[in-house]
Amino acid sequence: MTSKPKTTVTFYNGLTTIGGPMIEVAYDKSHVLFDLGEVYRPELGLKMEDEDFSTLLKYQLIGDVPNFYDPKITGKEIDHERWQHSAAYISHLHLDHSKAMNLLAPEIPLYAGPLTAALLPVLNRDGEFLLPAADKPKNYTRPIIAAKLNQPIKVGDITLTVVPSDHDAYGATGLIVETPDKTIVHTGDIRLHGYHPDWVRQFMATGKGCDMLIIEGTGVSWPERSEGDSEEFKGVKNEVELTERVVKYQKDNPKRQLTFNTYPTNVERILRIISDSPRKVVLHAKRAELLKLALQQDVPYYYLPEDEKIDALDPNLEISYQDLLKDDHQYFWQVVGHYDQLQKGGLYIHSNAEPLGDFDPAYAPFIENIEKRGIELITLRCSGHADVAELKEIIAGFEPKILAPVHTLHPELEENPFGERILPKRGEVFTLS
Repeated sequence: MTSKPKTTVTFYNGLTTIGGPMIEVAYDKSHVLFDLGEVYRPELGLKMEDEDFSTLLKYQLIGDVPNFYDPKITGKEIDHERWQHSAAYISHLHLDHSKAMNLLAPEIPLYAGPLTAALLPVLNRDGEFLLPAADKPKNYTRPIIAAKLNQPIKVGDITLTVVPSDHDAYGATGLIVETPDKTIVHTGDIRLHGYHPDWVRQFMATGKGCDMLIIEGTGVSWPERSEGDSEEFKGVKNEVELTERVVKYQKDNPKRQLTFNTYPTNVERILRIISDSPRKVVLHAKRAELLKLALQQDVPYYYLPEDEKIDALDPNLEISYQDLLKDDHQYFWQVVGHYDQLQKGGLYIHSNAEPLGDFDPAYAPFIENIEKRGIELITLRCSGHADVAELKEIIAGFEPKILAPVHTLHPELEENPFGERILPKRGEVFTLS
């Protein structure tokens, strides 16, 4: 008599780092993998061409995951007899969750929320966003299936449900994984102070009582610092307040050059700023192209002198770069370089843009360069991650039997009042019985 299969969860990467989680859920001959990112380690000084498969494994930037990566990259064939049903999932756009997606074997279906599926190929249109696929052009992006939200996806004996969530990456989702005997929830990156806390609370209600909650714990990563002192959480209370602050700076400075920058995947913040700003918001042409190709939204834009023209953009919406440089009252525009050409006495808002913070060696020189120009620099952040109090509320909303903190420097600081708390090691397998 054969024994009944059991659900296993294997933790391959991203356990004590900010980002890069790679986790497999398996049952009998079916298995799924999430996410497919690369741990962000700017101190290594690696360029895209340096990031071959062996280097990625050497520095633990990705997980050493069997039976999912393309054999042309690994040199190891996938055991399709053992694994008859396979799938992978990406929770959101950020590189620490998506950069390695082209390493996935071509025959394995890859799912993501509809906005993530639409935006990723556009972000990678120059081949500078994702790691390259084997035997494909540099700017190739492997197919992504746009999952219908809240609708079940069958992968053999496993059912996946992609649900709306909230993070500072547009279209972020969470995942509910159901096997014949267990339910596992993967939060992806999550918060309650974004534009859609109601989506997160509905996610919590749907996954309540799950057998395992795999939760990102960025918010407990700096116990030696109070939340207000942490670079990750310094800023405004929520996204709505951030937009209000941006509008207020414009109203309070009617005769001053005003510029800004944000992270490219934080599309909803840009859309809110465009919608609410009293000045005309002008984006760099590359950012405008992203909105046009992925969302079919036209916005005013400009080219730098060295830029090539982009056919997709409406020429009637182009604003002269020279007009922007001279302006002090009409425009609020995204600056992406040539800071030495900005007006002295102007105001620049750095809103979770690159370089992202003081952990990046490029950050301090960037700040110094702007301030040397006599430009007032406003660092206006709103974290994409739940803080300590929100993490407790999210855990309480799910009431998990097992809590597995990942994506944090200190997973041991997460607690589970509703059951067990595990601290997985890299490559460790947990059998849920």
